[in-house]
Amino acid sequence: IDDIVIEVRGKLPQILEQQRENLRNRFAELSVDLDEQRIEQEMVVLAQKSDVDEELDRLDAHVKEVRKVLKKKEPVGRRLDFLMQELNREANTLSSKSIVTDTTRAAVELKVLIEQMREQVQNVE
Repeated sequence: IDDIVIEVRGKLPQILEQQRENLRNRFAELSVDLDEQRIEQEMVVLAQKSDVDEELDRLDAHVKEVRKVLKKKEPVGRRLDFLMQELNREANTLSSKSIVTDTTRAAVELKVLIEQMREQVQNVE
């Protein structure tokens, strides 16, 4: 999960730049005059809709909490189950905000890993 979060976080600037270029290309194909201010406004809207920094931060925090909980010498099954739900929620949000296939693939991989962890948590008291 840590590796996937790092990978997605590293690609975010490239993703937004590619979307800016795609927007410019669409305008060019339609022979529409490019209003630079309007393009920047559209990019701000797109960046806000696809901003996944919070989700990535929460994924990091939940993984740290899972590690912390696993070190406890008391029953932790319910707490781990709750953390799996939270991890899954963040992966789902990441997927829903995805604007490129790389991020969608990363979200699917996260879901697979989280489901595998959830299956193991079912065996923990």
